[in-house]
Amino acid sequence: MDVNIIRQQTKGCSDKIFLNSAGSSLVPEVVTEKMVSYLQQEALTGGYALASQFAGELQELYVQAAVLLNCSPENIAYTTSATDAYAKALTAVNFKQGNVILTTDDDYISNQLSFLSLKDRLGIEILRADNLPNGDLDLESFEKLLISHEPKLVALTHIPTNSGLVQPAEEVGAICRKYDILYLLDACQSVGQMVVDVKKIGCDFLTATGRKFIRGPRGTGLLYVSDKVLAKGMVPLIFDNMGADWTGANEYKLAKTAKRFEFWESSIAGRLGLTTALKYINDLGIANIEQYNIRLMQQFREAFGKIDGLQLHDLGSRQSNILTFTTSNRPIEDTAQLLRDHEIYFSLSFRNFAVIDFSKKKLDSVIRLSPHYFNTAEELEKIADILHY
Repeated sequence: MDVNIIRQQTKGCSDKIFLNSAGSSLVPEVVTEKMVSYLQQEALTGGYALASQFAGELQELYVQAAVLLNCSPENIAYTTSATDAYAKALTAVNFKQGNVILTTDDDYISNQLSFLSLKDRLGIEILRADNLPNGDLDLESFEKLLISHEPKLVALTHIPTNSGLVQPAEEVGAICRKYDILYLLDACQSVGQMVVDVKKIGCDFLTATGRKFIRGPRGTGLLYVSDKVLAKGMVPLIFDNMGADWTGANEYKLAKTAKRFEFWESSIAGRLGLTTALKYINDLGIANIEQYNIRLMQQFREAFGKIDGLQLHDLGSRQSNILTFTTSNRPIEDTAQLLRDHEIYFSLSFRNFAVIDFSKKKLDSVIRLSPHYFNTAEELEKIADILHY
Protein backbone atom coordinates (compact mmCIF):
# COMPACT_ATOMS: atom_id res chain seq x y z
CA MET A 1 0.00 0.00 0.00
CA ASP A 2 1.19 3.49 -0.88
CA VAL A 3 -0.58 5.79 1.57
CA ASN A 4 0.41 8.88 -0.40
CA ILE A 5 -1.39 7.56 -3.49
CA ILE A 6 -4.38 6.52 -1.39
CA ARG A 7 -4.59 10.06 0.01
CA GLN A 8 -4.37 11.52 -3.49
CA GLN A 9 -7.31 9.28 -4.43
CA THR A 10 -9.29 10.55 -1.41
CA LYS A 11 -10.26 14.17 -1.98
CA GLY A 12 -11.43 14.78 1.58
CA CYS A 13 -7.92 14.25 3.00
CA SER A 14 -6.53 17.50 1.67
CA ASP A 15 -8.10 20.09 3.99
CA LYS A 16 -8.83 18.33 7.25
CA ILE A 17 -7.86 15.46 9.54
CA PHE A 18 -10.70 13.03 9.07
CA LEU A 19 -11.21 10.63 11.99
CA ASN A 20 -14.81 9.48 11.65
CA SER A 21 -14.63 6.30 9.57
CA ALA A 22 -16.69 4.54 12.24
CA GLY A 23 -19.48 6.95 11.32
CA SER A 24 -19.29 7.55 7.59
CA SER A 25 -15.87 7.41 5.98
CA LEU A 26 -14.38 9.32 3.07
CA VAL A 27 -15.03 7.48 -0.21
CA PRO A 28 -12.28 7.01 -2.78
CA GLU A 29 -12.64 9.27 -5.81
CA VAL A 30 -13.35 6.28 -8.08
CA VAL A 31 -16.51 5.54 -6.06
CA THR A 32 -17.84 9.06 -6.54
CA GLU A 33 -16.97 9.01 -10.24
CA LYS A 34 -18.76 5.71 -10.78
CA MET A 35 -21.95 6.88 -9.08
CA VAL A 36 -22.05 10.33 -10.70
CA SER A 37 -21.41 8.87 -14.14
CA TYR A 38 -24.23 6.40 -13.72
CA LEU A 39 -26.70 9.01 -12.48
CA GLN A 40 -25.84 11.29 -15.40
CA GLN A 41 -26.53 8.44 -17.83
CA GLU A 42 -29.72 7.49 -15.99
CA ALA A 43 -31.03 11.03 -16.44
CA LEU A 44 -30.75 10.53 -20.22
CA THR A 45 -31.67 6.86 -20.56
CA GLY A 46 -34.11 6.08 -17.76
CA GLY A 47 -33.67 3.69 -14.88
CA TYR A 48 -34.78 0.38 -16.38
CA ALA A 49 -33.00 0.59 -19.72
CA LEU A 50 -29.69 1.67 -18.17
CA ALA A 51 -29.80 -0.92 -15.39
CA SER A 52 -30.13 -3.70 -17.95
CA GLN A 53 -26.96 -2.46 -19.65
CA PHE A 54 -25.09 -2.78 -16.34
CA ALA A 55 -26.39 -6.28 -15.49
CA GLY A 56 -22.96 -7.89 -15.63
CA GLU A 57 -21.28 -5.18 -13.60
CA LEU A 58 -24.04 -5.35 -10.97
CA GLN A 59 -23.27 -9.04 -10.43
CA GLU A 60 -19.69 -8.09 -9.63
CA LEU A 61 -20.88 -6.78 -6.25
CA TYR A 62 -21.48 -10.34 -5.05
CA VAL A 63 -18.09 -11.47 -6.34
CA GLN A 64 -16.17 -8.66 -4.64
CA ALA A 65 -18.07 -9.06 -1.34
CA ALA A 66 -17.40 -12.80 -1.43
CA VAL A 67 -13.68 -12.20 -1.93
CA LEU A 68 -13.59 -9.84 1.04
CA LEU A 69 -15.53 -12.18 3.38
CA ASN A 70 -14.15 -15.50 2.02
CA CYS A 71 -17.39 -17.09 0.88
CA SER A 72 -19.35 -17.78 -2.29
CA PRO A 73 -21.19 -15.01 -4.17
CA GLU A 74 -24.37 -17.01 -3.59
CA ASN A 75 -24.02 -16.28 0.14
CA ILE A 76 -24.22 -12.50 -0.32
CA ALA A 77 -27.31 -10.27 -0.29
CA TYR A 78 -27.31 -6.55 -0.97
CA THR A 79 -29.14 -4.39 1.59
CA THR A 80 -29.66 -0.68 2.16
CA SER A 81 -27.81 -0.67 5.51
CA ALA A 82 -26.43 -2.91 8.22
CA THR A 83 -29.62 -2.39 10.21
CA ASP A 84 -31.69 -3.45 7.20
CA ALA A 85 -29.55 -6.58 6.95
CA TYR A 86 -29.84 -7.22 10.69
CA ALA A 87 -33.64 -6.90 10.66
CA LYS A 88 -33.95 -9.33 7.76
CA ALA A 89 -31.74 -11.86 9.53
CA LEU A 90 -33.72 -11.54 12.77
CA THR A 91 -37.08 -12.00 11.06
CA ALA A 92 -35.81 -15.19 9.41
CA VAL A 93 -35.58 -16.80 12.84
CA ASN A 94 -38.86 -18.41 13.88
CA PHE A 95 -39.01 -17.06 17.43
CA LYS A 96 -41.63 -18.35 19.84
CA GLN A 97 -42.61 -17.13 23.28
CA GLY A 98 -39.93 -18.04 25.80
CA ASN A 99 -37.12 -18.37 23.24
CA VAL A 100 -33.81 -16.85 24.33
CA ILE A 101 -31.44 -14.50 22.51
CA LEU A 102 -27.98 -14.73 24.06
CA THR A 103 -25.96 -11.57 23.55
CA THR A 104 -23.47 -9.37 25.44
CA ASP A 105 -23.35 -6.02 27.22
CA ASP A 106 -21.26 -4.59 24.37
CA ASP A 107 -23.84 -4.19 21.65
CA TYR A 108 -25.25 -1.66 19.23
CA ILE A 109 -28.29 0.43 20.15
CA SER A 110 -30.33 -0.65 17.09
CA ASN A 111 -29.70 -4.32 17.82
CA GLN A 112 -30.75 -4.01 21.44
CA LEU A 113 -33.89 -2.10 20.46
CA SER A 114 -34.73 -4.90 18.01
CA PHE A 115 -34.37 -7.46 20.79
CA LEU A 116 -36.59 -5.40 23.09
CA SER A 117 -39.20 -5.13 20.34
CA LEU A 118 -39.18 -8.92 19.94
CA LYS A 119 -39.48 -9.26 23.70
CA ASP A 120 -42.57 -7.02 23.78
CA ARG A 121 -44.21 -8.56 20.73
CA LEU A 122 -43.30 -12.25 20.97
CA GLY A 123 -42.29 -12.76 24.59
CA ILE A 124 -38.70 -13.76 23.95
CA GLU A 125 -36.05 -13.46 26.66
CA ILE A 126 -32.81 -11.49 26.38
CA LEU A 127 -29.78 -12.92 28.15
CA ARG A 128 -26.49 -11.01 28.32
CA ALA A 129 -23.21 -12.73 29.04
CA ASP A 130 -20.68 -11.39 31.54
CA ASN A 131 -17.37 -9.70 30.85
CA LEU A 132 -14.00 -10.38 32.43
CA PRO A 133 -12.43 -7.56 34.48
CA ASN A 134 -10.37 -6.44 31.44
CA GLY A 135 -13.51 -6.04 29.33
CA ASP A 136 -13.21 -9.26 27.31
CA LEU A 137 -16.22 -11.52 26.97
CA ASP A 138 -16.11 -14.29 29.60
CA LEU A 139 -16.18 -17.26 27.21
CA GLU A 140 -16.43 -19.86 29.97
CA SER A 141 -19.47 -18.14 31.45
CA PHE A 142 -20.86 -17.61 27.94
CA GLU A 143 -20.71 -21.33 27.17
CA LYS A 144 -22.35 -22.22 30.48
CA LEU A 145 -25.21 -19.82 29.73
CA LEU A 146 -25.59 -21.32 26.27
CA ILE A 147 -25.76 -24.86 27.68
CA SER A 148 -28.25 -24.01 30.42
CA HIS A 149 -30.58 -21.75 28.39
CA GLU A 150 -30.32 -23.26 24.87
CA PRO A 151 -30.81 -19.94 23.06
CA LYS A 152 -32.63 -19.74 19.77
CA LEU A 153 -30.00 -17.26 18.59
CA VAL A 154 -26.59 -15.97 19.65
CA ALA A 155 -26.10 -12.33 18.62
CA LEU A 156 -22.66 -10.75 18.91
CA THR A 157 -21.44 -7.29 17.89
CA HIS A 158 -17.88 -7.73 16.65
CA ILE A 159 -16.88 -4.12 17.47
CA PRO A 160 -19.37 -1.94 19.37
CA THR A 161 -19.84 1.55 17.96
CA ASN A 162 -19.10 3.18 21.32
CA SER A 163 -15.82 1.42 22.08
CA GLY A 164 -12.62 0.06 20.55
CA LEU A 165 -13.24 -3.39 22.00
CA VAL A 166 -12.95 -6.30 19.54
CA GLN A 167 -15.08 -9.24 20.66
CA PRO A 168 -13.96 -12.86 20.09
CA ALA A 169 -16.07 -13.68 17.04
CA GLU A 170 -14.22 -16.88 16.12
CA GLU A 171 -14.31 -18.29 19.64
CA VAL A 172 -18.04 -17.58 19.93
CA GLY A 173 -18.53 -19.21 16.55
CA ALA A 174 -16.77 -22.36 17.70
CA ILE A 175 -19.06 -22.58 20.73
CA CYS A 176 -22.17 -22.06 18.59
CA ARG A 177 -21.11 -24.77 16.14
CA LYS A 178 -20.41 -27.14 19.02
CA TYR A 179 -24.03 -26.89 20.18
CA ASP A 180 -25.64 -26.16 16.77
CA ILE A 181 -26.94 -22.70 17.73
CA LEU A 182 -27.73 -20.00 15.15
CA TYR A 183 -25.15 -17.21 15.24
CA LEU A 184 -25.69 -13.63 14.02
CA LEU A 185 -22.62 -11.36 13.88
CA ASP A 186 -22.87 -7.59 13.55
CA ALA A 187 -19.66 -6.76 11.67
CA CYS A 188 -20.69 -3.19 10.88
CA GLN A 189 -17.48 -1.73 12.33
CA SER A 190 -15.06 -4.51 11.43
CA VAL A 191 -15.58 -5.27 7.73
CA GLY A 192 -13.18 -3.09 5.77
CA GLN A 193 -11.04 -2.38 8.83
CA MET A 194 -9.64 -5.86 9.44
CA VAL A 195 -9.74 -9.37 8.05
CA VAL A 196 -13.23 -10.82 8.57
CA ASP A 197 -13.37 -14.44 7.39
CA VAL A 198 -16.82 -16.02 7.67
CA LYS A 199 -15.40 -19.53 7.28
CA LYS A 200 -13.14 -19.05 10.28
CA ILE A 201 -15.82 -17.24 12.28
CA GLY A 202 -18.52 -19.81 11.49
CA CYS A 203 -21.45 -17.41 11.71
CA ASP A 204 -24.84 -18.08 10.11
CA PHE A 205 -25.51 -14.41 9.39
CA LEU A 206 -23.15 -11.45 9.14
CA THR A 207 -24.20 -7.84 8.62
CA ALA A 208 -22.13 -4.94 7.31
CA THR A 209 -22.57 -1.40 6.02
CA GLY A 210 -21.02 0.34 3.05
CA ARG A 211 -20.54 3.76 4.62
CA LYS A 212 -18.05 2.97 7.37
CA PHE A 213 -14.70 1.21 6.96
CA ILE A 214 -15.59 -0.20 3.53
CA ARG A 215 -15.57 3.44 2.36
CA GLY A 216 -18.65 3.03 0.21
CA PRO A 217 -21.74 5.21 -0.21
CA ARG A 218 -24.42 5.72 2.42
CA GLY A 219 -27.59 3.70 1.94
CA THR A 220 -25.72 0.48 1.13
CA GLY A 221 -25.04 -2.69 3.09
CA LEU A 222 -24.36 -6.40 2.96
CA LEU A 223 -25.80 -9.54 4.48
CA TYR A 224 -23.89 -12.82 4.51
CA VAL A 225 -26.12 -15.90 4.76
CA SER A 226 -24.56 -19.31 5.39
CA ASP A 227 -25.20 -22.45 3.34
CA LYS A 228 -26.84 -23.97 6.42
CA VAL A 229 -29.40 -21.18 6.61
CA LEU A 230 -30.13 -21.41 2.89
CA ALA A 231 -30.51 -25.20 3.04
CA LYS A 232 -33.02 -24.86 5.89
CA GLY A 233 -35.18 -22.62 3.72
CA MET A 234 -34.94 -19.72 6.15
CA VAL A 235 -36.27 -16.46 4.74
CA PRO A 236 -37.12 -13.01 6.12
CA LEU A 237 -40.69 -12.41 7.26
CA ILE A 238 -41.34 -10.11 4.30
CA PHE A 239 -39.85 -10.73 0.85
CA ASP A 240 -40.70 -9.81 -2.72
CA ASN A 241 -40.06 -10.98 -6.28
CA MET A 242 -36.31 -10.85 -5.72
CA GLY A 243 -36.65 -13.43 -2.96
CA ALA A 244 -39.11 -15.81 -4.57
CA ASP A 245 -41.04 -16.71 -7.73
CA TRP A 246 -44.84 -16.57 -7.57
CA THR A 247 -45.69 -19.99 -8.97
CA GLY A 248 -49.44 -20.22 -8.27
CA ALA A 249 -52.27 -18.31 -6.67
CA ASN A 250 -51.19 -19.50 -3.21
CA GLU A 251 -47.70 -20.80 -3.91
CA TYR A 252 -44.18 -19.48 -4.29
CA LYS A 253 -40.67 -20.87 -4.77
CA LEU A 254 -37.80 -19.33 -2.83
CA ALA A 255 -34.65 -18.09 -4.52
CA LYS A 256 -31.84 -20.57 -3.96
CA THR A 257 -29.27 -17.95 -3.00
CA ALA A 258 -29.00 -15.24 -0.37
CA LYS A 259 -30.83 -12.94 -2.77
CA ARG A 260 -34.00 -14.19 -1.10
CA PHE A 261 -33.08 -11.61 1.55
CA GLU A 262 -33.03 -8.74 -0.96
CA PHE A 263 -35.76 -6.43 -2.18
CA TRP A 264 -35.95 -5.88 -5.92
CA GLU A 265 -35.92 -2.08 -5.80
CA SER A 266 -32.70 -0.36 -4.83
CA SER A 267 -30.34 2.41 -5.92
CA ILE A 268 -28.33 1.09 -8.86
CA ALA A 269 -25.86 3.93 -8.42
CA GLY A 270 -25.46 2.87 -4.79
CA ARG A 271 -24.88 -0.74 -5.78
CA LEU A 272 -22.21 0.27 -8.28
CA GLY A 273 -20.60 2.58 -5.74
CA LEU A 274 -20.43 -0.20 -3.17
CA THR A 275 -19.01 -2.60 -5.77
CA THR A 276 -16.30 -0.09 -6.60
CA ALA A 277 -15.45 0.42 -2.93
CA LEU A 278 -15.21 -3.35 -2.36
CA LYS A 279 -12.94 -3.74 -5.38
CA TYR A 280 -10.75 -0.89 -4.08
CA ILE A 281 -10.27 -2.77 -0.79
CA ASN A 282 -9.62 -6.09 -2.50
CA ASP A 283 -7.03 -4.54 -4.80
CA LEU A 284 -5.18 -3.11 -1.79
CA GLY A 285 -5.62 -6.33 0.20
CA ILE A 286 -7.55 -6.40 3.46
CA ALA A 287 -4.59 -8.03 5.25
CA ASN A 288 -2.41 -5.06 4.25
CA ILE A 289 -5.09 -2.66 5.46
CA GLU A 290 -5.36 -4.48 8.80
CA GLN A 291 -1.60 -4.44 9.41
CA TYR A 292 -1.37 -0.72 8.61
CA ASN A 293 -4.28 0.01 10.93
CA ILE A 294 -2.74 -2.01 13.76
CA ARG A 295 0.53 -0.03 13.56
CA LEU A 296 -1.34 3.26 13.28
CA MET A 297 -3.48 2.59 16.35
CA GLN A 298 -0.52 1.42 18.42
CA GLN A 299 1.14 4.79 17.78
CA PHE A 300 -2.11 6.59 18.44
CA ARG A 301 -2.84 4.95 21.79
CA GLU A 302 0.76 5.34 22.96
CA ALA A 303 0.70 9.07 22.17
CA PHE A 304 -2.67 9.61 23.82
CA GLY A 305 -1.62 7.64 26.90
CA LYS A 306 1.03 10.30 27.61
CA ILE A 307 -1.38 13.26 27.63
CA ASP A 308 -2.12 14.62 31.11
CA GLY A 309 -5.82 14.80 31.91
CA LEU A 310 -6.86 12.45 29.09
CA GLN A 311 -8.51 9.14 29.93
CA LEU A 312 -8.88 6.35 27.38
CA HIS A 313 -11.99 4.20 27.79
CA ASP A 314 -11.44 1.28 25.42
CA LEU A 315 -11.22 -2.05 27.20
CA GLY A 316 -10.31 -5.56 26.04
CA SER A 317 -7.20 -7.52 25.13
CA ARG A 318 -7.76 -6.67 21.46
CA GLN A 319 -8.71 -3.17 20.34
CA SER A 320 -9.71 -1.65 17.04
CA ASN A 321 -9.57 1.59 15.08
CA ILE A 322 -12.13 3.14 17.41
CA LEU A 323 -10.60 5.17 20.22
CA THR A 324 -12.74 6.81 22.90
CA PHE A 325 -11.63 9.28 25.56
CA THR A 326 -12.63 12.02 27.97
CA THR A 327 -10.63 14.89 29.44
CA SER A 328 -10.48 15.84 33.11
CA ASN A 329 -8.68 19.16 32.60
CA ARG A 330 -11.52 20.68 30.55
CA PRO A 331 -15.22 19.93 29.85
CA ILE A 332 -15.71 17.45 27.03
CA GLU A 333 -17.55 20.00 24.88
CA ASP A 334 -14.57 22.36 25.18
CA THR A 335 -12.28 19.58 24.00
CA ALA A 336 -14.66 18.82 21.16
CA GLN A 337 -14.66 22.48 20.12
CA LEU A 338 -10.87 22.57 20.26
CA LEU A 339 -10.77 19.69 17.76
CA ARG A 340 -13.35 21.37 15.54
CA ASP A 341 -11.32 24.60 15.56
CA HIS A 342 -8.42 22.65 14.07
CA GLU A 343 -10.53 21.01 11.34
CA ILE A 344 -10.45 17.59 12.98
CA TYR A 345 -13.48 15.47 12.13
CA PHE A 346 -14.71 13.11 14.86
CA SER A 347 -17.91 12.17 16.65
CA LEU A 348 -19.36 12.12 20.14
CA SER A 349 -20.92 9.02 21.68
CA PHE A 350 -23.56 9.43 24.38
CA ARG A 351 -24.91 7.23 27.16
CA ASN A 352 -28.12 6.36 25.31
CA PHE A 353 -26.02 4.86 22.48
CA ALA A 354 -24.68 2.20 24.86
CA VAL A 355 -26.64 2.29 28.10
CA ILE A 356 -25.11 -0.81 29.69
CA ASP A 357 -21.47 -0.10 28.80
CA PHE A 358 -21.58 3.60 29.68
CA SER A 359 -23.39 2.90 32.95
CA LYS A 360 -20.66 0.46 33.97
CA LYS A 361 -17.99 3.01 33.03
CA LYS A 362 -19.94 5.84 34.74
CA LEU A 363 -19.83 7.93 31.57
CA ASP A 364 -22.34 10.26 29.98
CA SER A 365 -20.40 10.92 26.79
CA VAL A 366 -17.02 10.33 25.12
CA ILE A 367 -15.15 11.68 22.12
CA ARG A 368 -14.77 8.98 19.49
CA LEU A 369 -11.90 9.04 16.99
CA SER A 370 -11.80 6.42 14.25
CA PRO A 371 -8.79 6.62 11.90
CA HIS A 372 -8.40 4.45 8.83
CA TYR A 373 -5.64 3.50 6.41
CA PHE A 374 -5.69 6.91 4.64
CA ASN A 375 -4.64 8.57 7.90
CA THR A 376 -0.99 9.04 8.87
CA ALA A 377 1.12 8.98 12.01
CA GLU A 378 1.91 12.67 11.44
CA GLU A 379 -1.79 13.54 11.63
CA LEU A 380 -2.14 11.68 14.90
CA GLU A 381 0.93 13.41 16.36
CA LYS A 382 -0.63 16.76 15.46
CA ILE A 383 -3.82 15.87 17.36
CA ALA A 384 -1.80 14.77 20.37
CA ASP A 385 0.05 18.09 20.34
CA ILE A 386 -3.24 20.00 20.18
CA LEU A 387 -4.68 18.09 23.15
CA HIS A 388 -1.56 18.65 25.27
CA TYR A 389 -2.55 22.31 25.77
